[in-house]
Amino acid sequence: QSQLVESGGGLVQPGGSLRLSCTASRMIFSTFSPLTMAWYRQAPGKQRELVAEIFSGGNTNYGDSVKGRFTISRNNSRKTIWLQMNNLRPEDTAVYYCNSRGAGSENWGKGTLVTVSS
Repeated sequence: QSQLVESGGGLVQPGGSLRLSCTASRMIFSTFSPLTMAWYRQAPGKQRELVAEIFSGGNTNYGDSVKGRFTISRNNSRKTIWLQMNNLRPEDTAVYYCNSRGAGSENWGKGTLVTVSS
């Protein structure tokens, strides 16, 4: 069982919004808080790409295609990160994966599908 569990995917119309969640249910707080957490996505026939990442101190980094539309956040006490996605476009359709890295290890969730279509 993955240490990272995503939720919140689904079907949404262009221009709509979704909020993805990722919880590290099997981690303890002291393990989670120093980690860099990220969202990646992979569309059919394309390589996996970075969507957004958030560092332990709260700084963030976004892929160019989502800047100004997506927001990543975290709550260390809840061992959870979120991805608020606004003004969604058909090209945002992909499987979205939660990722953690730090302390010499990296973990991936199983992914959640986001489909943007009218």
